[in-house]
Amino acid sequence: MDELTATTTDWWRGGIIYQIYPRSFQDTTGNGIGDLAGIAQRLPYVASLGVDAVWVSPFFTSPMRDFGYDVSDYRGIDPLFGTMDDFDWLVTSAHDLGLKVMIDLVMSHTSDQHPWFKESRASRDNPKADWYVWADPKPDGTPPNNWLSIFGGSAWHWDARREQYYLHNFLTQQPDLNFHNPAVQDALLEMARFWLEKGVDGFRLDTINFYFHDDQLRDNPPLAPELRRADTAPRVNPYNHQSHRFSKSQPQNIAFLERFYQAIAPYGAAVVGEIGDSERALELLEEYTGRPGRVQMSYVFDFLSGDDLRAARIAEVFDQLHRTAPNACPCWAMSNHDVVRHITRWNLTDQAAKAYATVLMCLRGAVCLYQGEELGLPEAELRFDDLRDPYGIEFWPEFKGRDGCRTPMVWDMGVNGGFSTSQPWLPVPHVHLQRTVVAQEADAQSMLHHYRWAIGLRRKHSALREGDMTDITAEGPVLSFRRTDDRQSLLIRANLSDDDAGGLAPWQVQIIEG
Repeated sequence: MDELTATTTDWWRGGIIYQIYPRSFQDTTGNGIGDLAGIAQRLPYVASLGVDAVWVSPFFTSPMRDFGYDVSDYRGIDPLFGTMDDFDWLVTSAHDLGLKVMIDLVMSHTSDQHPWFKESRASRDNPKADWYVWADPKPDGTPPNNWLSIFGGSAWHWDARREQYYLHNFLTQQPDLNFHNPAVQDALLEMARFWLEKGVDGFRLDTINFYFHDDQLRDNPPLAPELRRADTAPRVNPYNHQSHRFSKSQPQNIAFLERFYQAIAPYGAAVVGEIGDSERALELLEEYTGRPGRVQMSYVFDFLSGDDLRAARIAEVFDQLHRTAPNACPCWAMSNHDVVRHITRWNLTDQAAKAYATVLMCLRGAVCLYQGEELGLPEAELRFDDLRDPYGIEFWPEFKGRDGCRTPMVWDMGVNGGFSTSQPWLPVPHVHLQRTVVAQEADAQSMLHHYRWAIGLRRKHSALREGDMTDITAEGPVLSFRRTDDRQSLLIRANLSDDDAGGLAPWQVQIIEG
């Protein structure tokens, strides 16, 4: 651990988080699915990158309808991923290597196989009858309002046992918890404490703005076509036709986030939330992270969209951030487990990808890297028959789902890229085998070595981790900004184009001290 990190109490300020998708990182049992023991085994590699923490996507007991984001036991390890002993080994190994461990808490909804939901749906008067969002039909039998599911169709599903509809903002098999019920909040806070006692250092909170719904169940208004954005859902999804004024992002969220912070504060834990809102993302970022005692940082979608990330776009985002969320702490990412990998999304050459990696490490806020990003992996092209993601299967072929960014990590030129000795749950693309960790370790000019250099740059300069970001301009393809703290001032200039511009070569990033 370097001096800067060791002396920084709030490691998350300007921190670098490496996201691990457990199913696709390393298989140690030969069943074609990655596991916790595999993560622990590969942590020395992660530590060698120079990151501060790992975010491990869900590994809890689950029917896997949404691959772990449908939890049926918040305190259990799904056998696919191993045992609690494996998790303990992962945490111990990470801490020995100087890495923090953040786990993914999915609290807005559970699986329909969770014991809470099984009890809730059994009758209208059992102890957990009000733990989920239930509503009577309209007089004509149709759903109580017009709310839509992100995964397509109505957000309401009829249940014959109670003769009521239940709310599901995602899959039908993912019923929404009723956060208006204090007992639900208490149970979730107790669950968070359980994992903190197990040694985790923080949480990534899935769909943080979906916790509360409007208790009057008012219809969402339509959204004008010119205002529709595909940040939260793909363009072909009718979800984008509504302004989700009442189905999410409710003001009651603030009080719960403050309760959550009070529960985790004694453990010194950090939280990164995920804000899924195309209309009010920066306003919510300010509300959730701009004041002490809520959430330290939050994931935003500005650099996860299909829009080319040119100089003008980056300058525009930071101008909006300074005007709308001046006190907020964003967590920037270019790829994750839900979007097309940015190498493909922006059609980047290796030279361009290296420039964007450098710029990312120079931005104000925290940074999140997605496994394989440091190898420059493109999106995998899969056949329909290979798909596992229900989202992609529903909207194919206009939207191919999320499987293309979830294919296994490639470690070496062995069987299945060193990921598994048997058929992986998703195929390993041949093009990825040209970009293995082993191959890139041997090439001093590789993407992997560039990421290590860029991460090292951020760790070396305190201004890049925690300094102010000012004087942001875009002159043609040249992005310019300054990072300053009480120790140093750095001028960053980046030519984000294929041509010479502003005295810079194509895709050159210049960092000037003073």
